[in-house]
Amino acid sequence: MRTVTGSSDHVVVVGAGLAGLSTAVHLAGRGRRVTVVEREATPGGRMGRLDLDGYRIDTGPTVLTMPELLDEVFDAVGERTGDRLSLFPVDPAYHAVYADGRSLDVHRDPEAMEQAVADFAGAEQALGYRRLRDWLGRLYAAEFDRFIASNFESPLSMLTPALARLTALGGFRRWDAKVADFISDPDLRRVFTFQSLYAGVAPDRALAAYAVIAHMDTMSGVYFPRGGMRAVPDALAAAAVAAGVQFRYQSTVTGLVRSGGRVTAVQTDQDDRIDCDAVVLTTELHRTYDLLGHRPRRPGGVRSAPSAVVLHLACDRQADLPHHSLLFGSEWESSFREIIDEGRVMSDPSLLLTRSTAGDPTLAPPGRDLLFLLAPAPNLQRGQIDWPKRQGAYAEQILDIAQRRIGSRWPELEVLRVVTPADWADQDMRDGSPFALAHTFAQTGPFRPANMIRGLDNVVLAGGSTVPGVGIPPVLISGRLAADRVTGRTGVRRRSASTIHPSS
Repeated sequence: MRTVTGSSDHVVVVGAGLAGLSTAVHLAGRGRRVTVVEREATPGGRMGRLDLDGYRIDTGPTVLTMPELLDEVFDAVGERTGDRLSLFPVDPAYHAVYADGRSLDVHRDPEAMEQAVADFAGAEQALGYRRLRDWLGRLYAAEFDRFIASNFESPLSMLTPALARLTALGGFRRWDAKVADFISDPDLRRVFTFQSLYAGVAPDRALAAYAVIAHMDTMSGVYFPRGGMRAVPDALAAAAVAAGVQFRYQSTVTGLVRSGGRVTAVQTDQDDRIDCDAVVLTTELHRTYDLLGHRPRRPGGVRSAPSAVVLHLACDRQADLPHHSLLFGSEWESSFREIIDEGRVMSDPSLLLTRSTAGDPTLAPPGRDLLFLLAPAPNLQRGQIDWPKRQGAYAEQILDIAQRRIGSRWPELEVLRVVTPADWADQDMRDGSPFALAHTFAQTGPFRPANMIRGLDNVVLAGGSTVPGVGIPPVLISGRLAADRVTGRTGVRRRSASTIHPSS
């Protein structure tokens, strides 16, 4: 495995998102002196925060899976997740609502889920779910260590017996078609394929290998931290500080000092020059390349994932609204074509509704609930939509759709904030997408932008635009992969989620 050459005693990590925090903690645990430079006043990156009128809003992801990866990061400096963070399982993981009024609760427990499937679609589909669950488990075992949690040197590095196992499992077929081998009911299949949107590809085009995302949240389980999602980066940053990592917040990197193929210092807008032996960049990919003066050789450039419109909402406390609701429209395949190929909003959108206060009531003023409503949307590369002009009308449209699908449980709402692809672009996210690069075949595994660049001896990349990809678990892993590039690979122990507290 290629690693940083020369000394790596002092490493500067640019960005205090999850990738940067994971990198910093792993490096500190390996005896490196680490300085993290972050443009914002707090850690988190895409896992952002907004305090507004007594509401503590999570502006980034709302679904947390695979807490054992957090265990791995904390363990790197001799800590335990439970000493810094209180996590609680969300059950059901999702409450799926269909356009025809039917609903399905998604449980991690196999017996509970089998019964729910039988009630929804019949005994034959329940048997199919059992077979699907077994296949997803085998897929995860075949692919996690060798393909998700490993650095690649080239496509040739995939040519191992593990690739043969993945191929035999159907990992290179299409996701929806492979799930259809087990479940014939198209509505039921949505529960195990909607996650392809996280990968930026329609279910009928995504590789079945990415069905491991369905394993992560429908079978491994969904969790929520006390204090909201912001509690995760806060806990990681606290562990980093305890391990000796220095943070420089509200400091933007404006340049890198180069000597041949090495970066010798980082310059900031605070007129600071921070000397370093190595640097890890977790900035947006285009910003990383600008800082490095690098021109990628990839023909046709890279393809961004679809974007999203997010509504942050408040209402009187509604105890019957679950934590996560999937509000499916009657259309499915055509909806993906609309946002990915045609560059227009879904005419019959499927929505994600999250009630954060179901997990922690203190995130809102007493007697109030805090909601998050997400509608997939085309990115700015694909769609030519005047969002500043259209956002108000579109927000009303998706609120009306959500109200009809939720029915009598829907409360009177206060709109706190509307976020569109134009707003994501204002945060320097490429093409206005918070989901970074799409996981097409040409941007998967060794074909994804690499975390080391030829001609640069002590520069490493981390984050959603490099390996292994987008989402909380992959981004945490990217930090460890970046640390491996600096120090060489060390032994990694993945514990079971022993730090998880039972629901209260």
